[in-house]
Amino acid sequence: MKAAVCREFGKPLSIEEVKLAGPKAAEVEVDIKACAICHSDISFADGAWGGALPAVYGHEAAGIVKRTGRGVTGLKAGDHVVVTLIRYCGDCHYCNQGSQVMCEEVFALDRKGPIFDDSGPLEQAMRTGAFAERVVVHQSQAVKIPKTVPFASASLLACGVITGFGAVANTADVKPGQSVAVIGCGGVGLNAIQGAHHCGAAKIIGIDLAPAKLKDAKRFGATHGYNPASDDVAAKISKLTAGRGVDHVFVTVGAPAAFEGAFDYITKNGSVVVVGMPPSGVFAKYDPGTLAAWNQRIVGSKMGDAVIARDIPRLVRAYRKGELKLDELVSNTYRLEQINEAIAEVRSGTVKRNVIVFD
Repeated sequence: MKAAVCREFGKPLSIEEVKLAGPKAAEVEVDIKACAICHSDISFADGAWGGALPAVYGHEAAGIVKRTGRGVTGLKAGDHVVVTLIRYCGDCHYCNQGSQVMCEEVFALDRKGPIFDDSGPLEQAMRTGAFAERVVVHQSQAVKIPKTVPFASASLLACGVITGFGAVANTADVKPGQSVAVIGCGGVGLNAIQGAHHCGAAKIIGIDLAPAKLKDAKRFGATHGYNPASDDVAAKISKLTAGRGVDHVFVTVGAPAAFEGAFDYITKNGSVVVVGMPPSGVFAKYDPGTLAAWNQRIVGSKMGDAVIARDIPRLVRAYRKGELKLDELVSNTYRLEQINEAIAEVRSGTVKRNVIVFD
């Protein structure tokens, strides 16, 4: 099969013929029809978080089940599925707490990935390796979806949508009438805004340096939009909230200044939810005295703390009812051979999500 392979951090991906082992017990093989390009893929390929090379990245995917391994239940050949990086056992310490994203089980695919070539194994990056024509993943990573959902739109559910939406609905559990600010109105930020709208937040404030992204924020449900380059955001939020600040701030970008600035926006009893991931070794500062005195919280949110068998069907239902925008998140589609062009456009910050399509 063809795959986009990273052989050196910071260099263009190369389109190569590689091999894929068949599915073993509890595993499924999926023909990939669409894979969105997430900033995490780019950060990994740049070497921001380390990792083994050569590697195949790509983790926001949708496709059709080709075949299943022994003991697979709930999935069969021909099913349309969303493929995620969330691989869980359902019975470890964290799974029993309802946190599948933190599952501590070591799977067979963790010990030996399915991708290889004549020179040896290739890393199945982020447990998916979906910049390729096919993947083999654990059955827990695939969720069946209706065949009427377009693959390009469905692929976004695998990460960008569940991360942003889930940070609001699952991690913060935003209540009707609360106020929310979202720092960074890219793909994940827009889904945090959609999540806030879905949860009934009264004030939803998008914060971004790009005027075009602030326009997008309002299209996706923001009630207000502020640009830190031209607006005194803290003052505007204070005025908007009777001097208190918002109940929740979601930081969806990996910039230290965004993390530190978030504390200027929250009220007493407020929370800062960290969604964006900076490169390893980057730190932000906060005042612990104020944090304690004002009963404030800092909360991390990995993959929206999603339970994918629950959340992806819920999001699909919202999409089919017109309550969740997915099609509008897809900026452009590219063939696998054009992946470096697609990545360059994502780097420019001018698109919401580019998607690699295989048909």
